[in-house]
Amino acid sequence: MPELSHRRRMLVLAICCMSLLIVSLDTTALNVALPAMQRDLDATTSGLQWTIDAYTLVLASLLMLAGSTADRIGRKRVFMVGLAVFTAGSVLCSLAPNLELLVVFRMVQAVGGSMLNPVAMSIITNTFTDPRERARAIGVWGAVVGIAMAAGPLVGGLLVQSVSWRAIFWLNLPVGLAALLLTLRYVPESRAPRARRPDPVGQVLVIALFGALTYAIIEAPESGAGPVVPFAVIAVAALLALLWYEPRRAEPLIDLRFFRSAPFSGATVIAISAFAALGGFLFLSTLYLQNVRGLDALHAGLWMLPMAVPTFLCAPLSGRLVGSRGPRVSLLVAGAAMTASGVLFAAFEAETSNATLLLGYALFGIGFGFVNAPITNTAVSGMPRAQAGVAAAVASTSRQLGSTLGVAVIGAVLASGIGSSPYRGSFVSAARPGWWILAGCGLAVLVLGLLSSGRWARRTAERTAASLETAEIRPVVETASKGA
Repeated sequence: MPELSHRRRMLVLAICCMSLLIVSLDTTALNVALPAMQRDLDATTSGLQWTIDAYTLVLASLLMLAGSTADRIGRKRVFMVGLAVFTAGSVLCSLAPNLELLVVFRMVQAVGGSMLNPVAMSIITNTFTDPRERARAIGVWGAVVGIAMAAGPLVGGLLVQSVSWRAIFWLNLPVGLAALLLTLRYVPESRAPRARRPDPVGQVLVIALFGALTYAIIEAPESGAGPVVPFAVIAVAALLALLWYEPRRAEPLIDLRFFRSAPFSGATVIAISAFAALGGFLFLSTLYLQNVRGLDALHAGLWMLPMAVPTFLCAPLSGRLVGSRGPRVSLLVAGAAMTASGVLFAAFEAETSNATLLLGYALFGIGFGFVNAPITNTAVSGMPRAQAGVAAAVASTSRQLGSTLGVAVIGAVLASGIGSSPYRGSFVSAARPGWWILAGCGLAVLVLGLLSSGRWARRTAERTAASLETAEIRPVVETASKGA
C-alpha cells in the first residue's frame, strides 16, 4: 500500500472512527430504550435480553472470521460490505413490527458490525506505519468508545423521549451512508501478505458453543431445566470438539497455544469479566431507573452520566498509564473500583439513596474507564508481531462474549428473583444477587490483573512467543529446503 499524506491518514482514521461510533452508540443508547421497547412490543425480561444478546452473540461469533476474510479478499471491500449491512439492518430494526423480527434484524445488524471494528483496526494498523503515530491513532480510536459511553444514554434518552425508541436506529443511517461513501473515495485497499486459511468447522463449533450457552442461560428461568438441557449439552459438546479439533489444524480459528501465555489468558478472562459487568450494569440500571423510579428515558440517561463521564475521562488516562508503566496499575484501579461499586449495591442497597446511587455509578465508570486500554495491550504482550492481530481479535471476541453473558446471566438472575411480582416492590432484593455477581467480576479483574502482569507472567509470554515463532518459521524452512 503506498504511503499516504498526513491529511489522508487522518481522514482514514476519522472514517474508521465513524464506524466505531455508530456501533458503540447503538449499543449504549439502546439500553435506555429497553423499557419503552418492553411496553411497545409487550416483551418479557428474556425478550429484552435477546434484543441485546442476539446482537452481541452474532458479533462475538463472527469477529475472527470477518478479520481473516478481510485479510484474504481486501479490507476496504469487507469494511464497505459491513457498513452497508449494518446500515440496512438498522433500518430494518426501526421498522420491526414485533419482538421476534426485531431480534432477527438485530442479528442482521451484527453480521455487518462484525466486519467493522476488527477490519477498521486492521486498516488503521496498515495506514499508520510509524509506531508513534499508530499509538496515537489507536488512542483516538479508544477515546471514541468513551465518547459513545458518555453520549449514548443521553442521546438514547433524548430520542426515545422526543420521538420513539425506533429513532435510535435511524441515527445510524446518515452516519453509515456517509462513512460508506467516504470509504469508497478515500480508504485504500489492502490485504495481508499471507492470509490465514478459512476454518469452517471451527467457526461452526464457535457459533454452536456461544449460541447454545446463551440460550440455555436466558431461557432457564422461564422454561425450566428440561427444555434447556439439550442446549447445555450442545454447548459442552461444542467446547470439547473445539479443544480436540483446533490443535490438529495448521491454521486454526483459535490457536490454543496462545493460552500458554499468562498475560494472554488473563486478558481474555479480564475482557469477559469486565464486559459482563458492563452488560449487567447497564441492564440492571436501565430497568431500575425507569421501571422502579419511574423516570422517563431522558432523565434516566441523565442519571447515567455519573457513570459515563468518568469512563470518558479515565480512558485516555489509562492509555497513557499503560504506555508509560504497563497494564498493571490500570487493571488494579479498574478491578478495585468495579468491585467497590458492586459491593455498594449488593451489600448497602445503593439504589435506595441518591448519594450512594451516584457514588456507585461513578465508581463503576472509573473502573470501566481504566480497564479497556490494558486489555489489548496485555493480550498481545510478548506475542510475535505476525500473531498480534489474531491475539487482538481474540480479545475483541472476549469483550463481546462477556457482554452477551453479562446480560444473559444478570437477566436470568433478575427474572428468577422477580417472578410474577411487580417491579417496584421486588426489584432491589431481586437484583442483589446480580450485583454480587458484578462485584465478583470486578474482583476477577483485580486478581487477574495482578497475576497476569508480573515477572512470572512475562516469562510465560516470552516462552509462548518463542514457540509460536518457531512454529511459523518451520514450514517456511521446510518449503525452502524442498525447493533447493
